[in-house]
Amino acid sequence: MDFLGKVLHIDLNNKKTWIEEIKREDWMKFLPGRGLAAKLLWDLTDEKTDPLGNNNVLIFSTGGFTGSILPCSGRTTVTFKSPATNMYFKSNVGGKWGAELKFTGYGYLVIHGKADSPIYIYINNDKVYFKDATLFWGKDVRETNRLIQEEINDSSVELATIGPAGENLVLISSVMFSTYSAAARGGIGAVMGSKNLKAIAVKGNKKIELNKNEKIKELATIARKSIRNDSGFKGLSRYGTAGSVISLTNIDCYPSRNFQHSRFIDAEKISGEVLLESGRLTKSTACYSCIIGCHRFTKTLGHKYDGFAGGPELETISSFGIGPEVNDFDAIVKANELCNIYGLDTISTGSVIQWAMECYEKGIISKKDTGGIELKFGNGEAVVQMIEKIAYRDGFGDILAQGVRRAAQKVGSDSWKWAIEAKGLEQSCVDTRVAKGYALAFAVNPRGADHLHTETFAELGLSEEGRELIKRIMGSDKFIGPTTTVKRAAIVRWHEDCYAASDALGFCVFTNTALYGLTPKMMAEMWSIAIGEDVSEEELMEAGRRIITLEKAYNVRCGATRSEDTLPWRIMNEGVKDREGRDFIVTSQKELDEMLDEYYKLHGWDLKTSWPTRKVLEKLDLGFIVEEFRGKEKL
Repeated sequence: MDFLGKVLHIDLNNKKTWIEEIKREDWMKFLPGRGLAAKLLWDLTDEKTDPLGNNNVLIFSTGGFTGSILPCSGRTTVTFKSPATNMYFKSNVGGKWGAELKFTGYGYLVIHGKADSPIYIYINNDKVYFKDATLFWGKDVRETNRLIQEEINDSSVELATIGPAGENLVLISSVMFSTYSAAARGGIGAVMGSKNLKAIAVKGNKKIELNKNEKIKELATIARKSIRNDSGFKGLSRYGTAGSVISLTNIDCYPSRNFQHSRFIDAEKISGEVLLESGRLTKSTACYSCIIGCHRFTKTLGHKYDGFAGGPELETISSFGIGPEVNDFDAIVKANELCNIYGLDTISTGSVIQWAMECYEKGIISKKDTGGIELKFGNGEAVVQMIEKIAYRDGFGDILAQGVRRAAQKVGSDSWKWAIEAKGLEQSCVDTRVAKGYALAFAVNPRGADHLHTETFAELGLSEEGRELIKRIMGSDKFIGPTTTVKRAAIVRWHEDCYAASDALGFCVFTNTALYGLTPKMMAEMWSIAIGEDVSEEELMEAGRRIITLEKAYNVRCGATRSEDTLPWRIMNEGVKDREGRDFIVTSQKELDEMLDEYYKLHGWDLKTSWPTRKVLEKLDLGFIVEEFRGKEKL
């Protein structure tokens, strides 16, 4: 189908390219975008692939509807084997880069090998140029974007760029799309840096024929109206994700002091509302085709720091504000800016800094280790200073650049107990002692412990639409609320199926797992019109499940067992007070095991190993996995 685009392979070793046509049977089975990319990763890498070696690949995949008139469909997925986890990883990003790639006629870009010296790639419609990036190596993201656009003589070209962190193979580095949209987590920037690839510039002018389809136009209008009618639309549009700071604090689900507490007493000082009212918000903007416009551009007020950032998002406020107990909004904005331009994942960067603060306050490290920085909770200046050290692997920053799991192994003592990670990925900001559905979702996430694979926001019961969704999934409203473990598996599986399908089609998941205006039924109808073949809601969700199972199988291939489906030690062993301030609560191993058993049963996976069984693999038409696993005794 022309609206899906072709696969462009680029070999950096030999500066060669080739084009691959997508087989109908593949995009019907796996869906485009994230789904087809997972299959490409399976085919092109394996358990022996070194994530920072020549044989790893970076797969940039646009969603099926990316570049179309359908609302909020501008997403891009980047898939790779992670140097942080040594397993499957996908990162999803907005902005306009994906739509621009689609306008070149390509829907997928697969980067192989490693260049001999720093280069950037420029794709202009059908032409691919390999350009010397020696003069840009060492430059930050913002400066690199400006210089490359000047060299190409086109300020509208879209770029995916790494900063010094990616160049220095920092395992918590990101790839920044046109400066302020991040494909982050899992060390994606380090993979790009290991290939000596500084940036990918794209420019296209080809039209997507799907946009002329009258039925698609009609469905686009219906979807826009439905999304706008969601009760959370205005708040998300006005305040961005930072608008949830207060609501999450009020239900004791927004942890502080490196997850030692479930709330921060000064949270109201660094909320999305304060960001707007203080004059720090300079403008709002939207990704391609988005009607929400949740992305913020902010500035410091200049009292101590001068800075301009894209953000901060909810997670970034957690990383540099709530978590380290910093109530100085200018320090948070400055920290955000530095991560933007150095190319760092704000979640992981904040996590390793909070871990280091706890090490410092417990006397495990000292000023001698930190280069004289007083790394105490509440010290916003220390947060800002450590970010530069991490990006450049300077002093103690070299240890933190490895991520919190490896840092704890290096520092030793009991510091692993407050390393808030699972599978080697730093946990995002939801307190999974309080929110049990999130706890299960984080544990089974093939990426590691975060929300960017399965967002079970509805279980919190913060909106009418979310409560209605839980009632629809479970058949009753008695399962609404975050603190119960009952029936969490069904809630998680619905959300992960929906999330996978949404990623594959190119929709922002804010439309269906944070807001709820774009339903799986609507997505199935859109997909049916686009491909000229009826696909039911159930079939679409099953395709999402097929993607989930393939991603799980990739990790099994890499050696993962049930033991990897876990949570950080602190979450399972150190409690926080409940909402009444009485009993301390954790998500215990017993609770997690009960939820895991229920989850594996729903999927048809083996309870002892967590591996997908032959029966379910064949049911999902994943025979190629059966063939490989049979020879490796994984069935």
